[in-house]
Amino acid sequence: RPTRPPAPFEEPAEPTELPPPLPPGPPSVFPDCPRECYCPPDFPSALYCDSRNLRTVPLIPPRIRYLYLQNNFIADLPEESFRNATGLKWVNLDNNRIRKVDRKVLEKLENLIFLYMERNQLKEVPAFLPPNLEQLRLSRNQISKIPAGVFNKLENLVLLDLHHNKLSDGVFNKNTFKGLKNLMQLNLAHNILRKMPPGVPSAIHQLFLDRNNIEDIPSDYFKEFPNLAFIRLNYNQISDKGLPKNSFNLTNLLVLHLAHNKLTNVPFISAKLEHLYLNNNSIDKINGTQICPTSLVSIQDLSPSDLDGVPRLRYLRLDGNLLKPPIPLDLMLCFRLLQSVVF
Repeated sequence: RPTRPPAPFEEPAEPTELPPPLPPGPPSVFPDCPRECYCPPDFPSALYCDSRNLRTVPLIPPRIRYLYLQNNFIADLPEESFRNATGLKWVNLDNNRIRKVDRKVLEKLENLIFLYMERNQLKEVPAFLPPNLEQLRLSRNQISKIPAGVFNKLENLVLLDLHHNKLSDGVFNKNTFKGLKNLMQLNLAHNILRKMPPGVPSAIHQLFLDRNNIEDIPSDYFKEFPNLAFIRLNYNQISDKGLPKNSFNLTNLLVLHLAHNKLTNVPFISAKLEHLYLNNNSIDKINGTQICPTSLVSIQDLSPSDLDGVPRLRYLRLDGNLLKPPIPLDLMLCFRLLQSVVF
C-alpha cells in the first residue's frame, strides 16, 4: 500500500535554533587573527568576520582598522572584545540582532569614522558616539527615541541615515540635531512623521523624507538651507493648501521629488531646478506661463545660443495625474532645455 508523501519542509519565519557557527578556517599568517575570521595577508588592517553564523564578537587585535561583522547573529557588543581595538576606523555590524550598545564600547573608539548598524533591533540612537564619526547608518531598526544631546559633539558627521524606523514628530525638537554643523545628507524616510522635522542643520545638501505622513510645509521652511540641492518628499500627504507658493524657489535646488502626494497644481520652482517629479498626484491642468520661473517674453527674445537666461529644467515627470495630451506649448517655450517629459 503506497505511503503518503511527506509534506514539503518549510523554513520557519524565525528559526527556533541558530545555525551552527562555521568551522574555523586555516591558520592565518597573523598569530592574533581569530580562527573564526579571515585576515587577508595583503590587507593587515582588515578583519573579515562577516556571514559566519557568529553569536559573539571575537577579540579584535590592536592592528585592526576595518572590521566586518555583518550578517551574523550577534546580540551584544562586549567591552572585552573591543578593549584593544581603539584604532578602529570602520565597523560594519549590519544585519545582526543588536538591541543596544554599551557606552564603554563606543567611548574608546575615538578614531571611528564609519559606523554601520543597519538591520538590527535598536530601540534608540546609541549614546556616547565617537566624536570623529563621519557616517552613521542606523536604518531598518526599531528606533523610536533620540536621546537628548546625542549628536552634540559630532561636528564631523556628514551622513546620518535613520530611514525605516519608528520616529514620530514628538522625537524632534529644535535641539535634536544640534552639533551637526557639517551634516550634508539626512535620511528620515519610512518613518511616521506628520510634520517637517525642526532644527535640521543649515549645511544640509540632501534631505530624504519619503514615505511619511507629512501634510504641509511651514512657510519659509527651506530658506534656512542655502546649500540644499536634493529634496525627496514622495509618498506623503502634501496638498496645495499645505504648500506655500515659494516653498521650492531655492537658489541651489537641482532635484525635487513630490510624487504620490495630493497636489492639484504644479508648484512654483526656481530657474535652477533640473529634475522635477510630480507623478501620481491629482494635477488636472498645467499652465506653462504661470509656473515659468522666468518671463516667457524675455525667453522668446533670447537667441537659440543664449541659454543663460533659460530655466534649467531637463526632466519632468507628470504621469499618473489627470492631465491629457498634448503637452501645452507654453510649457515647452518656457523650459527649452527639457530633454524628457513623461506625460
